[in-house]
Amino acid sequence: MSRLGYNDYNIMRSRSATPLTPEMSKILPYVSDKTISRHLGYAGRSLDMGHAKAYYNPARNAVYSRYSTNDWGMSNSMNFSLSDKERSFAERLRADAWRAVKETDARTRNRQNDITKKLGERVSDIAFWKSELISEISHLETESHNLEEYRRTLEKALGDTANPLHIAEECLMHREKRQGIDLVHDDVERTLIKEVDCIKKCQAKMKKVLDKAYVQLKMNRAAQHAMEIDAKDKHHAQGLDDRMQQLRNSSSGIGYYPGIESIDNTITIPDSWVRYTQENIARSQKERAASERLRGEIDSTLRACANEMWNQFNSVNNSFNTRIRETTDARNKLQAHLQRTMQEIFDMEKNIELLRKAIQDKESPMKVAQTRLDERTRRINVELCNDPVMKSLQREVTEIRESVRILKERLKASELSLARLMKTKATLEHDIGVKDNTVKIDTSYCMGMRKGFPMDPKIGPVFQMPTC
Repeated sequence: MSRLGYNDYNIMRSRSATPLTPEMSKILPYVSDKTISRHLGYAGRSLDMGHAKAYYNPARNAVYSRYSTNDWGMSNSMNFSLSDKERSFAERLRADAWRAVKETDARTRNRQNDITKKLGERVSDIAFWKSELISEISHLETESHNLEEYRRTLEKALGDTANPLHIAEECLMHREKRQGIDLVHDDVERTLIKEVDCIKKCQAKMKKVLDKAYVQLKMNRAAQHAMEIDAKDKHHAQGLDDRMQQLRNSSSGIGYYPGIESIDNTITIPDSWVRYTQENIARSQKERAASERLRGEIDSTLRACANEMWNQFNSVNNSFNTRIRETTDARNKLQAHLQRTMQEIFDMEKNIELLRKAIQDKESPMKVAQTRLDERTRRINVELCNDPVMKSLQREVTEIRESVRILKERLKASELSLARLMKTKATLEHDIGVKDNTVKIDTSYCMGMRKGFPMDPKIGPVFQMPTC
């Protein structure tokens, strides 16, 4: 190597790089000169030592600068001090970060546990009021069913009074056909007139109570409907809150919903929420008490009317002699057939309702199958595959359509059968009227009409009730 002069060789040195945290870099002063000599100073005074005088060392055959021992020591001390400061600052940051982690974890965990506990309490409250509603709905349903039975009994009794009234009036008309000395205002005629008045008064009482029963049933249904809606809403809320109570940090389905905490779509507060259910229950209890009172009124009305009509009926019958039974027997048989036909009509109507419901029940599966097919048409590219699922769905739609066709055929046949039954019923009723007319033609059959009065248990319930 050729000898180089001072100006021909520059010695390049860089500062010792000590990593700084962002916070530490802001605290420490910024040094523009990166040479070691600018870092050395005493009492805040910077030292500019420059370069040591270069000299030629024939042993090393090179030119270089040298520092003093103090410079070397001060540089090391500065590095040690800077390292201590950096480590101390880093330790404080780590300690603060650890405390923040612990505090936020504890706060978050406590808040989540508190919310979970409150959700459990809310679920318990909902379950309690839902059980109260369900219990009250059951009681009201039972009461409405009982009232409906009483209403049907009263309605049937009212319908059953039409025949005795008609018979009593027919007997009076037939007795007007008497001739000669028999046209007297005797005890039979007086009791018949009294019976007509008694039946009409009983009919007026029954109609009045029957109107009350119709209104009360509507009130019961309205109260029950309100409670059923409330119970349904509570069932939905209970299921939702129960799922939310079981939700954990490791649960699936959780996700971010930005801004959801600012949405408030509530319409009630706990007090109004409880009061709403309490008012529904109180309303139901009120209607239930009114329904029970009305059932008592129906019972007393039926008993009183049955008692009066039965006593008057016996009083009239005691004034008549026994007449021909054959026509009465034929009439009773026709009535039995009429009852069986009406029962068959009732059964056929139920069958028609069943078929209609079966047809209606096919709507939802058809909607599901067609919705699945429609949604699967939105597959893209190669995913538009005619896979077994699509074939099964197409078969399902075809099968449901065929099932509906079969059910509609059965429904049409049932409706035709019902029409024939109604025609048969009308024929039977007309035949009964013919037999009644036969009985009314001859005054000697008046007693036969009186024996055809609804005493048979199959004909009317009004005379089955105990009168004591």
